[in-house]
Amino acid sequence: MSALRKALPQAVRELRLFGCQQSPASEGVRAFIKSSYPAVKKANPDLPILIREAHGTPARGFVRFERGVEKQISLEGASSAEEVERKIASLL
Repeated sequence: MSALRKALPQAVRELRLFGCQQSPASEGVRAFIKSSYPAVKKANPDLPILIREAHGTPARGFVRFERGVEKQISLEGASSAEEVERKIASLL
């Protein structure tokens, strides 16, 4: 089971995903949204999960922690939802 499918630490305040609607480089982000988002949201119902799709936007993931600390990771070229989950979980 992925770390994202369990309750996240209280220090995590927000999860943001950016990607392009059509770009092959954002395919993993789109797959994550389709397959993993419901389980992540169910495990973390009060956590804001923001999804931003715009043409030409590079695939990226952001985690915002308490006191405004943010970490980000490139999700470009991630080919599956599992790969996106692993990369985002590495920020925790």
